[in-house]
Amino acid sequence: MTGAVGMLELSSIAAGFVVQDAVLKAADVELLVARTICPGKYMIVIGGKVGSVKAAMEAGLSASKGFLVEQLVLPNIDQAIFPAISGCVELVKTKGNALGVIETFSAASILRAADAAVKAAGVTLFRVHLSMAVGGKGFLLLAGDVGSVTASINSGVETIKDDGMLVNKAVISGASKELFKEYL
Repeated sequence: MTGAVGMLELSSIAAGFVVQDAVLKAADVELLVARTICPGKYMIVIGGKVGSVKAAMEAGLSASKGFLVEQLVLPNIDQAIFPAISGCVELVKTKGNALGVIETFSAASILRAADAAVKAAGVTLFRVHLSMAVGGKGFLLLAGDVGSVTASINSGVETIKDDGMLVNKAVISGASKELFKEYL
């Protein structure tokens, strides 16, 4: 069971590999995502016990040598985030058919928004997209009844509203089944 997540975004792909190596050697953490992202950057996402994630992140920051774009340590993260990042959420017919979307300018901000959103109400978080092939943006998708989806989206937006990273949000009440088709 993972207690924390850490994320590093670097402006150099080569530096990304160096930092990833340093992070993985520094502490007992699980590599959740490591890949190039738009536009020509590198992202590393790790999970593990809070102390291990913090130690690994310190090593990564030390190895980043001026290429750091963004960093995040999110302790006590909701466990629903991990399968939503990896796309392993089975979306079954939920009570209500509202769809909630938050779109941000960065991976770190969508992780923070997703954690707040899923903790706010009884929804199914089924997608957390981290920057790949969307110009470095992040987005999340969640489903449930319209009241819960609205509360979750509002909570996620509230968490990131002051950092200037929100692109847009949406709550679609009575969403068409085609919007969920890819996930059913």
